[in-house]
Amino acid sequence: MLLDFLRGNESDMLYLVGDIVDGWRLKRAWFWRPSHNEVIDEILRKARAGTRVIYVPGNHDEALRPYVGHNLAGVEVIGEAIHETADGRRLLVIHGDHFDGVVMYARWLAYLGDWAYATALRLNDIVAAARRGLGLPYWSLSRWLKNRVKNAVEYITRFENAVVREAQRRHLDGVVCGHIHKAEMRQMGQILYCNDGDWVESCTALVEDYAGRLQIIAWTDAQPALASAPLAKATA
Repeated sequence: MLLDFLRGNESDMLYLVGDIVDGWRLKRAWFWRPSHNEVIDEILRKARAGTRVIYVPGNHDEALRPYVGHNLAGVEVIGEAIHETADGRRLLVIHGDHFDGVVMYARWLAYLGDWAYATALRLNDIVAAARRGLGLPYWSLSRWLKNRVKNAVEYITRFENAVVREAQRRHLDGVVCGHIHKAEMRQMGQILYCNDGDWVESCTALVEDYAGRLQIIAWTDAQPALASAPLAKATA
């Protein structure tokens, strides 16, 4: 799905907002399909063709953080960015794990949560295959569970409030982040909160057009016409 999105859209800028490669899983067992190479190749093709590609590493691909400030095959690796939209708004672009107390101070619990999440995704694959066999559209079991479990909802709310406070502290207009795998765009007081979701359950991206309008699109149900519309910026 991600490969289809990348091939179907061109943009002046492409932000990769962390957790693009799951280093935590690769530590446990090697898992790398040919389609993964195709995603990397497509990103590098965009960089060679003139797209400015900015990679903000997350906690799962934290092995890239020592390379912050370097340019790797045309991809700029940075810790965070301030993006200015076409209509003049200044947005903080971060992955967001630094605002997650579990990741920062209870690493073992973060790994346990990662195992539980991976289990939910495996169940998600089974449900998705069954729905395809029945001719039903894609539906995410893991996302449904996340939205229903009280502790998960409270955790997401605390995370959103924390990154919004950081944008306020820096006198910015908004924040773009990832980390919690929940696509969202809404105004929180004076701050625009944007989370671009992920490509393992929601298959979403945040895009900006040349007028500065921002939109979250779900590639599972995007209209074909959208693929031909030029984008000023996309984040995945």
